[in-house]
Amino acid sequence: MASTHHILQSRPNPNLISIVIPCYNEEAVVPILRERITEFMKVLPCPAEIILVNDGSADQTINLLWKWAETDQRIKVIGFARNFGHQPAVTAGMDVAEGDAVVIIDADLQDPLEVILEMLKKYCDGYDIVYGQREERTGESTFKLLTAWFFYRIMRKLVHKDLPVDAGDFRLIARDALDTLKSMREMHRFLRGMGAWVGFAQCPVVYKRAARVAGETKYPLSKMLKFAWTAAVSFSAFPLRLSLGLGIVVAIFGFMAGIYAIIQAVLHFLNTNPSQVYNPGWATLVTLLCLIGGAILICLGILGEYVGRIFEEIKARPLYIIRCSKNVTLPK
Repeated sequence: MASTHHILQSRPNPNLISIVIPCYNEEAVVPILRERITEFMKVLPCPAEIILVNDGSADQTINLLWKWAETDQRIKVIGFARNFGHQPAVTAGMDVAEGDAVVIIDADLQDPLEVILEMLKKYCDGYDIVYGQREERTGESTFKLLTAWFFYRIMRKLVHKDLPVDAGDFRLIARDALDTLKSMREMHRFLRGMGAWVGFAQCPVVYKRAARVAGETKYPLSKMLKFAWTAAVSFSAFPLRLSLGLGIVVAIFGFMAGIYAIIQAVLHFLNTNPSQVYNPGWATLVTLLCLIGGAILICLGILGEYVGRIFEEIKARPLYIIRCSKNVTLPK
């Protein structure tokens, strides 16, 4: 990954580390997560707070999280009024985090908790953002692996040249970088791209991703495609440039078809064979009309996506709505 050179200054372990975990319909995972987190906090080299964000789950996730928080003040729970999505859930956890460093990790435990210890070493070396980079993904189909491979590389082309490949939201963020990210309140969020955009000293920690400990994935292909489109439109004008390119290609095709039609007409009138019938190019006209009409609709659709997102941004609605919380000091 090409990046700006930074002067690294070593620092001690954070006085407090905040671990943000978004949860959506994870009632099968929460008991295992509770056990793993409890054991992991014993080996952490610094105090920790666990911020669990219930993203409008339809199962018993919020009740399990609530009972957990009642037994330990270090466990903090935020419950959304409805499902707002993974990125707003992570943002809510970042907003209330009090630690000198924040770790974002999913509830399914595919990202091993032990990797956080490696991230803390990089933090002490002076890095502000330490992201997990997957070298292996256990328990996932070939189709999933291929689509993920293409996703990260296409996003690097569309979103930001410094966007790391094979790296999800699993990362450690130091307080200075976190405060900068918190100041960015766009509605359509792509935190990985935002992390690359803000800069700061960044480095990877390579690890092997495990299979889910329980339950089913909450991120099927349809959501991945929607997420990719959100990232592309929110961070890049490439789709607009693509529509311009499509218009140019169609215009060139139409110009060439027009020259062909003129040549055929001239050849017909120069032809001395009276038995040859000249048929007007109705097929060419229909083809051109379909091509031009389709290109116009595609361009209007892409432009409409940008206009729609501008419309949603200018309403300045909150990114999420908190219905309940436990052991959390909510920002005013």
